[in-house]
Amino acid sequence: MKTISHRISGLSASGGGHTPVFNPATGAQTAQVASGGAAEVDAAVAAAARAFPGWAATTPARRAKVMFEMRRLLEARKDELARTISDEHGKTHTDALGEVARGQEVVEFACGIPHLLKGAFSAGVSTGMDCYDQRQPLGVVAGITPFNFPVMVPLWMIPMALACGNAFILKPSERDPSAPNLLHDLWREAGLPEGVLSVVHGGKAAVDAILDHKGIAAVSFVGSTPIAEYVYARGCAAGKRVQALGGAKNHLVVMPDADLDLAADALMGAGYGSAGERCMAVSVAVPVGEKTADALVARLKPRVAALKIGPAGDAAAEMGPLVTAAHRDRVAGAIESGVAEGAELVVDGRGLKLQGYEKGYWLGGTLLDHVTPRMTVYREEIFGPVLSVVRAADYGQALQLINDHAFGNGTALFTRDGDAARDFAQNVQAGMVGINVPIPVPVGYHSFGGWKSSVFGSHGVYGPEGVHFYTKLKTVTARWPAGLRAGAQFHFTER
Repeated sequence: MKTISHRISGLSASGGGHTPVFNPATGAQTAQVASGGAAEVDAAVAAAARAFPGWAATTPARRAKVMFEMRRLLEARKDELARTISDEHGKTHTDALGEVARGQEVVEFACGIPHLLKGAFSAGVSTGMDCYDQRQPLGVVAGITPFNFPVMVPLWMIPMALACGNAFILKPSERDPSAPNLLHDLWREAGLPEGVLSVVHGGKAAVDAILDHKGIAAVSFVGSTPIAEYVYARGCAAGKRVQALGGAKNHLVVMPDADLDLAADALMGAGYGSAGERCMAVSVAVPVGEKTADALVARLKPRVAALKIGPAGDAAAEMGPLVTAAHRDRVAGAIESGVAEGAELVVDGRGLKLQGYEKGYWLGGTLLDHVTPRMTVYREEIFGPVLSVVRAADYGQALQLINDHAFGNGTALFTRDGDAARDFAQNVQAGMVGINVPIPVPVGYHSFGGWKSSVFGSHGVYGPEGVHFYTKLKTVTARWPAGLRAGAQFHFTER
């Protein structure tokens, strides 16, 4: 059986045992991954500390050359990366290719690092005096990433951190570890010096070792809200800079004037793509008015029931399995909870079996109507192919519904009314907003980040926010007096 090892320069052996890795489509164990802890994190930090001074001293233009080469390799090897994702995550090949492409966008943005690191300069701030600022790398930084995007989320972090001159330690999910290892190997092939990037596999022991390690200056995290809050609190207590992105409950409001066919298309892709296992999935549809709601549910019902579900090798598949049997059972339990609390079960995806894949972690698309804010299925993140319909009497009630929710990651409004769209974009309490766009994930040269319980910390990821997170600001005020002496000064003077 294949053993998936750490990628740590100078580490000859790991004593933390192993964790099984499964193919979600078949339920069969396909590999085992090394499970690291404090010793492996120590080794990765030591390697990073050795490599950091030389990498930080490398000019931004030369660091950009590595980014350009990585961009080329991602394009050339995208099918291999996508297959690696699908084998351990379960998402369809097309979906996995899309994941690689969105991660590649951030690498492309990082190619411009010489421009992005330019500081401001003010000449003549006082007599013979100039002032300028510069952004310098933090040192050794780390990222803790989730199972649902084993390539894209690491690529939200790694290119920005490396381009800014830092050394990086990645702790990916132990559920799909092969794709992060392949990313590491591609970075090395792109010209990244040994030790600048390490991959440490493992569970909570590895996470805690990263959060506590004095040699790590900053930590980026993406995952569930309870763990994000834990990472933020423990990392900050250890004196680190931390950005921790948590869970979501993303609403899509459908106004009476919206194109209902367009809205239904959007809800199918945003609600059931990647089996709903993404933090920007739309899990709540909010039709405004009973007539709108009835018409929308009538369009969704046959399409949800007819979803093509299959393994990644099935070119016709629109949705794959869930990542583990335990997660499938948890999502099924959430559906049962919704029904028990009074939701109408329009389409039931439980009990799905595929011939030849009977032991896979399958769950069909599920549609619940007449869901109310008091229900657990509405309040909590499900992270599965379950769409809840919460009916609103008017636009004001729909907006208030979103603003009252604990999460504030992303949201969307479908309408033909520019006034409603402008009001929604201005007043909705969420970090990412779509107008007739169901999954408003920002492009690589903007930044990703939610509000409320969807994020802990003051920085979003990638884009300009990524540059600020992975650097520290230094401002220099300089005078070259040309032989003049002003004498000692004991107070501020006019400029």
